[in-house]
Amino acid sequence: MDTKKVRRLSPVGILFLGYALIILFGSALLSFPFASASGTSHAYIDCLFTSVSATCVTGLVPFDTALSWSLFGQIVILLLIQIGGLGFMTFITLFYFLFDKRVGLHSQNVLMHAQGSSSRGEILPLIRKILIVTFSTELVGTGLLSVAFYPLYGSKGLYYALFTSVSAFCNAGFDVFGTGSLTSFSGNSFVLIVIALLILIGGFGFFAIEDLFRKKFRFRKFTLHTKVVVIANAVLIVGGTLFFYLMEFTNIGIAGTYSSLPVGEKILNAFFMAVSPRTAGFNALDLTKISGTSQFFTVLLMFVGGNSCSTAGGIKVTTMVVVFANLRGEARGKDEVVLLRSRVSDGIVKQAGAILLSYLVLAVCSVLVLGIVEPVGFIELLFEVVSAMATVGLTLNLTPTLGIVSKLVLIFLMYVGRLGAFTLFELIFRQKKKDDLSRLEGKIMVG
Repeated sequence: MDTKKVRRLSPVGILFLGYALIILFGSALLSFPFASASGTSHAYIDCLFTSVSATCVTGLVPFDTALSWSLFGQIVILLLIQIGGLGFMTFITLFYFLFDKRVGLHSQNVLMHAQGSSSRGEILPLIRKILIVTFSTELVGTGLLSVAFYPLYGSKGLYYALFTSVSAFCNAGFDVFGTGSLTSFSGNSFVLIVIALLILIGGFGFFAIEDLFRKKFRFRKFTLHTKVVVIANAVLIVGGTLFFYLMEFTNIGIAGTYSSLPVGEKILNAFFMAVSPRTAGFNALDLTKISGTSQFFTVLLMFVGGNSCSTAGGIKVTTMVVVFANLRGEARGKDEVVLLRSRVSDGIVKQAGAILLSYLVLAVCSVLVLGIVEPVGFIELLFEVVSAMATVGLTLNLTPTLGIVSKLVLIFLMYVGRLGAFTLFELIFRQKKKDDLSRLEGKIMVG
């Protein structure tokens, strides 16, 4: 490939091209007969779907990972998850570090765009910290899960622990148990709590993690970003746990399928149901058996997703907070958006609104398209679309039944969701030349 042409691409263009090449390479590897558990090649659309899902750390699959892929195929999937979780530019930078090579300015610009950093001087130290946090957390997670899996599965338990740890930290949601995600561990508090912690750390955001340690966990000294992340996540986790507990495990709810579980398991599973949709994709309970209200609430959690500069997808927690802060400010007639006594810049407010709108546009259009070709209910379509777009991977068992058109729609959503829906519109509407014209102000009524 001509490196000069690559350098002429914008950072957005390079990210789109880079992920596309990784996906195609992964799908080619999965197309080999020995990548299949049966020894017979899977249909290419399913190989492509799986490669996109792994690279985009989503977890939606056309068939069970453990039962349909050989060890080779599973290792390919695991590597794609790791590359996708780190970001392909971060993964490439790892090799620069290993071989003591200099990272060029153009590559640093792409890294800045991928990680949401505004300082070239900070990006390479940040990447080093990301790599250290990622591999050390996955290693600790592997060790902890081995304690639970080795007695159950023997030496295979070590492999299961590694795969699950990487998948959880990268918020991918792939599993190799062959039992329907984590449903066989719904009563195992140790396994679910370890996996939930891996999900939370991976989705917390590397900027926020760095700030936590640098400020020695003293809340008052945190940056505004970290304060918002901590408070908003606490509200979503506690509020989500309480909501699912009331709806699924008490007489207030209408489902009652799991009402006979012990109280401890009810709290445990309500907590896990609040954590996993943002945006890991593991499920310890069969989501088709929970109430429609809980399914819709899960959609909302998936749509919000995790935090910026993390392995999670969705519109991001901070985006949601800024949008609501803007709503509150407008309702009060304020000219400024204020969060925790700090003013949020107009540019950030505009960007948050654009991100929210871009995801809504994609969701609406995708549900309409799938509604034309798939004869299923609205909540199933909405659930699948948001799960793909927010790179979550939870499903109401619809993915394995989808036709080629629907799979292509979900492939597109997972791909765009990993890069950010707003990034797609940025690429489409990007101006080659800056428009410096001063225009007359026009009047338009809204609301």
